[in-house]
Amino acid sequence: MFTGIVRGNVQIQLIDKKEGICRMALLFDNQFLLNIVIGASVAVDGVCLTIVEIEGNIGYFDVMEETLLVTTLGKKVVGDYVNVERAAHMGDEIGGHLLSGHIATQGEVVAFTREDHDVRMTIHVDEEWMKYMLHKGFIAIDGISLTVVEPSVQEGLFQLCLIPETLEKTGLGKKQIGDKVNIEIDPMTQAIVDTTERVLAKK
Repeated sequence: MFTGIVRGNVQIQLIDKKEGICRMALLFDNQFLLNIVIGASVAVDGVCLTIVEIEGNIGYFDVMEETLLVTTLGKKVVGDYVNVERAAHMGDEIGGHLLSGHIATQGEVVAFTREDHDVRMTIHVDEEWMKYMLHKGFIAIDGISLTVVEPSVQEGLFQLCLIPETLEKTGLGKKQIGDKVNIEIDPMTQAIVDTTERVLAKK
């Protein structure tokens, strides 16, 4: 599990695609890799991956073809930056909300609006996912725990309020209109919505 509090925005050093799998290498700082072991889980732009090799400050991951298709990792190139977070341990502070690292869908950045020191980012998703976008509800974007603002079900849009710290420390500060982002739905929200739908469907 992860907390949605990004611990770094690191550069991709290698992408080696083969049939059915891709080897990806990321350059970390010393602190991030402290006491990490082969087999540990790391969220990479919100995607739960397993570290399979460590060489100095470089960590290697094997990414399955399905993951490349479902997430934005399939469009990454060497030199791109990704958000990273190590798996949470018992006793860690949950500064965001609990995440599994299983991406539900991708969204598209369609607008930016500046309000004083903050930035509002507007994201479009397919209509089927809008039922989970509740005003002031949790959402994870590229592994970052954020709050949904002003969802519009009819238009398939919702907004995020981004503070300067988030823009500086994560990849969201580099996003452009038209860029895609990974979206993980809050599991509690999804469970409540899906259960309610099933109950109502039986009446």
